[in-house]
Amino acid sequence: MSSSLGKWLDENRSHRMTRKVHPNAAAPAREPPRIAACCGGDDVWGKDSAAVLTVWRKSLLFSCSGFTVFDAKGDLVFRVETYGSGTAGELVLMDAAGKPLLTLRRKRLSLGENWLIYDGEDAGNPLYSVRKHVNLRRCKALAHVTPCRSDVCGGYEVEGSYSRRSCTVFDDRGRAVAEVQQKEAVGGVAFGGEVFRLVVQPDVNACLAMAVLIVLDQMFGSRS
Repeated sequence: MSSSLGKWLDENRSHRMTRKVHPNAAAPAREPPRIAACCGGDDVWGKDSAAVLTVWRKSLLFSCSGFTVFDAKGDLVFRVETYGSGTAGELVLMDAAGKPLLTLRRKRLSLGENWLIYDGEDAGNPLYSVRKHVNLRRCKALAHVTPCRSDVCGGYEVEGSYSRRSCTVFDDRGRAVAEVQQKEAVGGVAFGGEVFRLVVQPDVNACLAMAVLIVLDQMFGSRS
């Protein structure tokens, strides 16, 4: 089989799977807000109801890994695209049009695994630090999200099991503000761990919730 034919077949299979995950993948949604609005929630997603996002652990681009995220209407809202396989030292969360929203960078020379979240493509002043929970005793905690600046909201803690796609993000008042959940099978198609849901309450920015999910995938996920 020629390389061009193999590429076409792979892209065609990816397109069919995209239509099963959500039917409106080609239609970009409204641009999500920047992270500066994290304290008050997101006007785009609505202040009175949770945003239910479908997360596909795959890039729409050929030969890339990453994430493709749809809203409840099936519109594309977030993208993450990385070349190669395995973990990366830097990842960029983009909107449907490819505009950088947040940049995630692994912190070097730190005790334990630690990631920094930056606004857009900024490289100088991080917004949050996400530190993997390390404790010899059994504990529900997975990671701790700590603000790095005074103009962003208080910290968060993630509990549960990312590998089982069952974890919850709690704010500093103990309220559940985001959840990673398994997605039910549709039309007999079982999605497994590659397609799941991110439910974001109006009290937290959806960009930040998605950024935390990406870091969890780097810490606890494994890609073939």
